[in-house]
Amino acid sequence: MAQSRVIGADAIEDARRRGRIVFEVLPNDIVTALASETAERLGVKLVDGPLEKPLAPRTDGAIAQQRALYRRSPKWKTPTRAPRKAGRFAKIAFVGAGGVGGNVAHLAAMADMAAELAMIDITPGLAAALALDLNHTSGITGGAVRCYGGESFDLVADADVVVVTAGRARSPGMSRADLIDVNARVIRQAGAAIRAEAPNAIVIVVTNPLDEMTLEMLRATEFPRERVLGMAGTLDSARFRNALAMAAGVTPADVSAITLGSHGDEMAPITSLARIKGRPLSVFLSREQIDACAKDAITGGGQVVALKKSGSATIAPAHSTIELLDHMRGARTGPVPVSVMLEGEYGISGVVLGVPAHLGRSGLLKVENLRLTSEENAQLNAAAEAIRTRLGL
Repeated sequence: MAQSRVIGADAIEDARRRGRIVFEVLPNDIVTALASETAERLGVKLVDGPLEKPLAPRTDGAIAQQRALYRRSPKWKTPTRAPRKAGRFAKIAFVGAGGVGGNVAHLAAMADMAAELAMIDITPGLAAALALDLNHTSGITGGAVRCYGGESFDLVADADVVVVTAGRARSPGMSRADLIDVNARVIRQAGAAIRAEAPNAIVIVVTNPLDEMTLEMLRATEFPRERVLGMAGTLDSARFRNALAMAAGVTPADVSAITLGSHGDEMAPITSLARIKGRPLSVFLSREQIDACAKDAITGGGQVVALKKSGSATIAPAHSTIELLDHMRGARTGPVPVSVMLEGEYGISGVVLGVPAHLGRSGLLKVENLRLTSEENAQLNAAAEAIRTRLGL
């Protein structure tokens, strides 16, 4: 039988000082009246435990044998889990070598994702400088990636993947929709070059407004929907998970949550399926806190823009783009939120929206149909209508 604990006010105060807003109470624990009053006063939620813990990874026979040998030999080393074997692209091209494009290229080079990385930017010298800078890092990392850059769109030739980040960034007070006209011209120019020089490429669009620009890229390249993807859902979901983790006093690794819909004001954080340590959000957070976290996910990009005064987020979008590339090359598995042209999924057709999907070397493999609430389905349809309105569809 588990030993009982007496939980007093000092334990609650100590937990709050360490940033916790949830306190686990086990079946045999005794909570004093003063502890309950202190928890209510400090905003600490007493939750019946035990909370679900992650299952220990199952091991194969070889590791079990090694563990047995450990008891006989002090020279044995703790086994490490072998990383998932990921594929390597022949060439990734980046249209746009600014903050996001440069960071994605850096992360791709460090992960040895491709034999060649080609950088393109209309700013004279910018892409070439980035390529040279990345090549210099190989003297430290020993990387085998060859990087080169220039101003010509011809550098996209024969790329397996083209990541498009080029375009004007938001300024304080601007919405993503304000960028439609100016960035559509950039996308059309890039799309024409990709269609001519890299007809078999998969295109990942990062340029804002994301959903509208992904549709523009589909038109410009005339590629099937499987080969034109928009990066937004991975970024929005990361912001949502971070907000939930901060509010619940846990780490983002304890949170499972995604956002769907538009990359903008019509974003739909899916609270019904979100979990913290395997439990519904309501176990840890109030309705007001959950709504605040959803709002934080929607406005997260704008918060960065307001603080920077000039330009928008670069680091989190870069990591979010890498997440898509990892799914395509097999380093990650399972569904990932990505913007694609819908063809009847979720009852929506003819518009690009963020949905959970499975990706592979050929791009989109299939869209995952989640069971959403009626309110969440309504949010998706509202996002689709808003995009149609903005584009005059």
